[in-house]
Amino acid sequence: MINVENHRGTPSNFIKNVITEDLKSGKVKEIVTRFPPEPNGYLHIGHAKAIWINFTLADEFGGRTHLRFDDTNPVKEDIEYVNSIKEDVKWLGFDWEELRFASDYFEEMYNRAVLLIKKGKAYVDDQSADQIRETRGTLTEPGKNSPYRDRSVEENLDLFERMRKGEFANGERVLRAKIDMASPNINLRDPVIYRISHAHHHNTGDKWCIYPMYAFAHPLEDAIEGVTHSLCSLEFEDQRPFYDWVVAECEMDSTPRQYEFGRLNVAQTVTSKRKLKQLVDENIVDGWDDPRMPTISGLRRLGYTPEAIRNFVFETGISKAYGTVDRQVMEHFIREDLKLKAPRTMAVLDPLKVVITNYPEGQVEWLDAENNTENPEMGIRQIPFSREIYIEQEDFMEDPPSKYFRLFPGNEVRLKHAYFIKCNDVIKDENGKVVEIHCTYDPETKSGSGFTGRKVKGTIHWVEATQAVPAEFRLFEPLFKDEDEEAELVPEVAGEAEEVAAEKSFLDDINPNSLQIVQGFVEPNMKDVAPQDKFQFFRHGYFNVDSKYSQPGRPVFNRVVSLKSSFQLPKN
Repeated sequence: MINVENHRGTPSNFIKNVITEDLKSGKVKEIVTRFPPEPNGYLHIGHAKAIWINFTLADEFGGRTHLRFDDTNPVKEDIEYVNSIKEDVKWLGFDWEELRFASDYFEEMYNRAVLLIKKGKAYVDDQSADQIRETRGTLTEPGKNSPYRDRSVEENLDLFERMRKGEFANGERVLRAKIDMASPNINLRDPVIYRISHAHHHNTGDKWCIYPMYAFAHPLEDAIEGVTHSLCSLEFEDQRPFYDWVVAECEMDSTPRQYEFGRLNVAQTVTSKRKLKQLVDENIVDGWDDPRMPTISGLRRLGYTPEAIRNFVFETGISKAYGTVDRQVMEHFIREDLKLKAPRTMAVLDPLKVVITNYPEGQVEWLDAENNTENPEMGIRQIPFSREIYIEQEDFMEDPPSKYFRLFPGNEVRLKHAYFIKCNDVIKDENGKVVEIHCTYDPETKSGSGFTGRKVKGTIHWVEATQAVPAEFRLFEPLFKDEDEEAELVPEVAGEAEEVAAEKSFLDDINPNSLQIVQGFVEPNMKDVAPQDKFQFFRHGYFNVDSKYSQPGRPVFNRVVSLKSSFQLPKN
């Protein structure tokens, strides 16, 4: 179910063509898809694309989508991840027809494994994980048969039942599918389908001590639920023959089909859950929802909107191609979404005090300021103006270069929404640093008065000093320096990450400037802002009130994105 008004369907794509033909031919009567996350981490931007594809395609054809947790590995899974995933899916604007868990089907999966043993299609192997890996073979060399491959059906049934009863320790035995150790597809070389794990499961407690492997469980779940089109990212393409083998050999009534699409990768980030978890566990980031993380919760805390994310994944489309999308593309869509939604206001991030010497002491006047020039319906607000204000340090230079049109001795600029001021004097500390400047203002130049007597080339923003609200501003850069951090990403095979030592850790590429925290001021009407309130700060960009650290009267703002980019969306 899609609970978003004016939601756009998917553009023309190969999966839509397959579904159209399947319905036309009568191969399927109703489209059923599923979004099947493993609850071993938080969802990221790549998952947003998978969510959008599954829910939107089903909706376009009047079908339904299940949210199903592939909870087959209790060692790495947690109810925290289950709850966060449900929250993220709903926040993105989607709602599932049914909520399912792989663990709902553990008994049936066990019975299907017993069926394989009876058919001579599965056997219990006593080899260790290292021994199985060593005899698996390579992409150019076949694997070697296990010495336990020819055990009798009766012995395998007995051992598998004893595995279930908890008679063996972790890693002591596994159940393997019996296919072909010489297959050119390494995924068909007698893959492990059950392992022993004496671990507490968040859903089934301590009922089970053996758990199906993801690659075995996943096709069974699809078949049990009547999924018609099992949509997944491209790294699962080589797993499709085993997916089909499981469905056929386990004699399932339903025969789902798997289709793969190119996953979404964004430059200067990672979407490997193993890597994301490492960033969290080693305290390199401030949790899964750190605004520098590509997680949905991180993007939400940064200030992204579900509309911007949906429009972004729509624009990337659905194809078989692997590719990395420039960050500027994603940033384009949040700018487009916020430009008519976010009130425009003023904030000073690096304050320099200005005293307007000819303005009456003790006087405060209230000036009109439009909230969004591109959206007049947002109305106006009142801002105070007095003898003392703050401007940005960069908006004053004592000895400026040519074509510097901001404030310098003898120059006049316009204060946004206020008056012209002219710099007359500079106050410095004992180290020669400018700490205050003195100006005069011209009362005839008040904004909105229609004054045309003279023009100035520079307009700067400011906040009134006596009522300004202290604020913290968090300015972000990409977490990684490399443009394509995951170019050499080790594929995650059937949900089980292969631990491969790399010559260079991805942590070596962390950008030391990914977070800068500065203290400044905002207008007094900002003292009661709430988490997730969004604003455009004049010249600085779009900002979001942080949901973790912001306090009443002391707001913390995350910069979502700067105001401008060189990126332009191609015209149709």
